[in-house]
Amino acid sequence: MLFLNDKIVFDLPDAEVEYYPYFFDFKNSNELFEKLANEIPWQQDNITVFGKTHPQPRLTSLFGNEGKPYGYSNIIMQPNSWSPLLMHIKNKIEEVCPENFTTVLLNQYRDGKDSNGWHADNEKELGRNPIIASVSFGAERVFQLKHNTLPDTKRNIILQHGSLLLMKGTTQHFWKHQIPKTAKKIDSRINLTFRILK
Repeated sequence: MLFLNDKIVFDLPDAEVEYYPYFFDFKNSNELFEKLANEIPWQQDNITVFGKTHPQPRLTSLFGNEGKPYGYSNIIMQPNSWSPLLMHIKNKIEEVCPENFTTVLLNQYRDGKDSNGWHADNEKELGRNPIIASVSFGAERVFQLKHNTLPDTKRNIILQHGSLLLMKGTTQHFWKHQIPKTAKKIDSRINLTFRILK
């Protein structure tokens, strides 16, 4: 693990993972959390896993360019047009990650029972080595990573209020990640994952 100014670079095989724990300051993070909670059109889709359909264990919303839909786990989402609020967050990320993100998938984890199971962000429309920029507001949650072929190679990262996590390079080919459920009483967390649809 390398500490570079306000950035942590994790020393992981077959991955490029960077973490900015204080990307947005506390006051700004509080304001952004309240606006996101109240202004985003949240929805709860059904998801089918192992032949069983049930409500997805979190709320989601999609925003992006030119009406390009985004699909994962047999869910096809239609994007809303960018709002000034989301453009503000996107522009701030692009100051440290010089990309042009086209789409943002938002997740709201209402409490510890809401979760996101093991997966990679490797949908073909994301291209060969996708860059995922993940911003978190609200309650801290554990973000778990595990290597696909090295069973003892794992990493837990506490995603704190106002933080930015970047996953780049071959990360999505070799690693999966999840936000596990927790029995702890925990408040809401809102997470924005910016990506580039090819």
